[in-house]
Amino acid sequence: MTETRWNQSNHERIDTSEIQQRRVVIENSHGEKLVGVLHDTGSTETVVICHGIHSSKDRIPMLTIANVFESAKISSFRFDFAGNGESQGSFQYGNYRREAEDLRSVLQHLRGENREISAIIGHSKGGSVVLLYAAKYKDVQTVVNISGRFFLERGMEWRLGKDYFNKIKENGFIDVRNRKGKFEYRVTEESLMDRLTTNTHEACLSIHENCRSIRIRQIHKESQTVSN
Repeated sequence: MTETRWNQSNHERIDTSEIQQRRVVIENSHGEKLVGVLHDTGSTETVVICHGIHSSKDRIPMLTIANVFESAKISSFRFDFAGNGESQGSFQYGNYRREAEDLRSVLQHLRGENREISAIIGHSKGGSVVLLYAAKYKDVQTVVNISGRFFLERGMEWRLGKDYFNKIKENGFIDVRNRKGKFEYRVTEESLMDRLTTNTHEACLSIHENCRSIRIRQIHKESQTVSN
């Protein structure tokens, strides 16, 4: 179906009839199938979009980012990390470095299709993941971190409750529930320690000097952009 969008930045109407969305399944290094959607504008220049914790490729931030690049006639690929959305695997609270390896599998697949990766973009937890990826592999020129937490040891009481560390040591896990008391996911001691031992500061210092790093900080639905 043909759709026309209004591009407010240059006051033009964008005809999306030539943009194709294609479901893509990619196997990661653990043999799990990762599911993504390629927004093909006809350009091989492609940005890769990474979602946040307990989220998916189909949530609003990822869809909005993909639509913005469609307007600029740049292709994009949004996908679910293992254990999230449609992808195989089990959800883990930590898994930052393993998700960076998922991203590696995605980039290798896209490059195998002769696509040029112009940027990797991560929202929230995904913002930390793209930093870890860039620090290890040094094969991307632009990294965008949207609302990714820098100090991963902070802010966990809000999600896990007070005295969470002693509770998880005693029971081996904590079940996270929403405001209505509905179960959302389980945090194991192993996954908690994975997060606590992930050093994003060290990763940032290891990113290649020729890699452009952009941080977008979002506070109470207001955005402030800081470029490094």
